[in-house]
Amino acid sequence: MFQIVSTPYQNLTNLSKIVHINSKLDQSVLDLDYQGAEEAFVRFIHMDDLDNVIRLNPDLLDNFEEMVNCALVNAYSNDACCPRSHLFLQRILYHIYRLKLFWFDDLSNYDNETSSCLFAIRLKIEKKWATWEKSHVELRNLNSLKIDQVLTKKVEEDLNVLPSEEGLFFKNEISLAGYQRLLAITSLDGLVEASQLSRVLGGVGNEVQLTLLKILWEEYGSGKLARKHSSHFIQMLKTLNMDTKPEAYLDLVPWEVLANINHSFLLSEYKQHYLRYVGGLLYVEVSAPLAFQSYKDAGKRLGLGEECTSYWDLHIKEDIRHGQWMLQDVALPLLKQYEDQAWQLLLGYNQQKFISARALKAIIESIRELGNY
Repeated sequence: MFQIVSTPYQNLTNLSKIVHINSKLDQSVLDLDYQGAEEAFVRFIHMDDLDNVIRLNPDLLDNFEEMVNCALVNAYSNDACCPRSHLFLQRILYHIYRLKLFWFDDLSNYDNETSSCLFAIRLKIEKKWATWEKSHVELRNLNSLKIDQVLTKKVEEDLNVLPSEEGLFFKNEISLAGYQRLLAITSLDGLVEASQLSRVLGGVGNEVQLTLLKILWEEYGSGKLARKHSSHFIQMLKTLNMDTKPEAYLDLVPWEVLANINHSFLLSEYKQHYLRYVGGLLYVEVSAPLAFQSYKDAGKRLGLGEECTSYWDLHIKEDIRHGQWMLQDVALPLLKQYEDQAWQLLLGYNQQKFISARALKAIIESIRELGNY
């Protein structure tokens, strides 16, 4: 978790030295500035009354915004994808999105949660990023399909898919160090699991809402901390002598995994994206049992005890049920209620499938960097 930083404006006057760039600079030079720019941005988040500081010093963020603009071009407009630009932008978004959750830390950490400055930065990145993400999924003719039949068929196929190359890598090849890297990366989401789901539960009561609440209730251990899914994740980390603090391994998380987490934030924070969020959650619940079975098998092959695999085992059992609930009691009823917008459910499903697969490949690449593969 981020440490509390109280930084007066006068100590930030060297920000321009950290993030000052010129669009003509060589990319390798530009990359060197990203970490400093991010660190400066985190200090801004923890300033007293950020919006007022910017009002009194309107040029203070100019260089940071120039950095963001260049990163947006490098990540989403250039043919040659720049991983460092992707990582920078996703980390900036994550720093903003995480303010939507409560971390039981110092209340002063949330002084700028309603900052118009942070909101403007978030919107600028979201707009370019969301458009770029949509370009990776088929959008044509979605509205002409029989969505209920297509979605039901997709769910059936994903429930019965053969083990993938990625799944077999975890099951048959991953080392203990690789298993620990898997836990480190997935802990960013695993320790605050289902938090985005809680963001869509308010409003008028109906069967759809109650089904989503049942899923959240089970994710949260039916009200018992020891049974909460994140408690099982903590136990896995403890058993392997790993850090159990939330965000302890943030610096290991690839941009593709951050994008997966941020995508859930993006959809859950906008009611106009509700159907896409539901479609994405449907894929997550349907696909989890097979993916987590590979992780569980890896732990078993490595000779790890139940305490090192209980999180996966719990999901395998519960998410089979959750997937059926999501299809029969959430997705299909919503398709009937929103016939003209039903395509958004399918879009959400397809998009989450793509983003999840991309994130998994990035995790494997990170593990392979450890060597011995």
